[in-house]
Amino acid sequence: MPLIGSLKTLLLRGLLAGLIAGLLAATVGYFIGEPKVDAAIAIEEAGSAPADHPHGAEPEATGGHSHGDEEEPLVSRTGQKAGQFLALGLAGLALGAIYASIAHFARRYTTLSGPKLALALGIGGWAAIVAVPFFKYPANPPAVGDPDTINERTLLWVAAVLLGLAAVGAGVYVYKLLRAQLSMLRLIAGIAAFVLVTTVGYILLPGVNEVKADFPASLLWEFRVSSLAETATLWACLALGFAALTEFATRTDTPVRESIATAG
Repeated sequence: MPLIGSLKTLLLRGLLAGLIAGLLAATVGYFIGEPKVDAAIAIEEAGSAPADHPHGAEPEATGGHSHGDEEEPLVSRTGQKAGQFLALGLAGLALGAIYASIAHFARRYTTLSGPKLALALGIGGWAAIVAVPFFKYPANPPAVGDPDTINERTLLWVAAVLLGLAAVGAGVYVYKLLRAQLSMLRLIAGIAAFVLVTTVGYILLPGVNEVKADFPASLLWEFRVSSLAETATLWACLALGFAALTEFATRTDTPVRESIATAG
């Protein structure tokens, strides 16, 4: 059955699914991602220690071995770890609202059932907003990256997101264009269009490599995997949650419709 319900109903459904997805993603980040962040911060602090306290200098010569003059972060690490639940919860709510609005618009142009449309939107959104930018400009932990290039890297990431949206749009367009062909052929053609647009975009966009040569490769890899796991959890739980709520609403609504039709 196609996706049914008013925009208000879909928004409430998206908000609930988004909130749950955000909290689950924060849980993944807390247990998998935060230890990697702590390790990267320790490397950064260890690298800056010799500059702050040269070897061989006596405490008296340096004014005493005190950390009182060091600038404290606005939010402690404990606060940051706990705060990500609030941040990702709010992000999940916002993403769920956007997701539901897009589902409300997309259902006019597809014959997919409500749950299948929810899953398709989840896969497409993850591919466009997460996968395409990530594999061009993967996430880096603290101690990696030049602060002076943050604006440039942000603009490049936005360009990669636009590339992802264009690639997904091209894939969907080709898939719908070949509606008279076999389903598998349409799927292959749609994926090929997605890959082609992504490849061309990757070639045109400049590369960014600011990882220091002495930064542990294993820690870098583990941080990036944990970052990808966190975003994948967010999108997967959002899509699955929205699909499950849609199927539940459809099943509870169908007997009422059938009873009305029988009575008539």
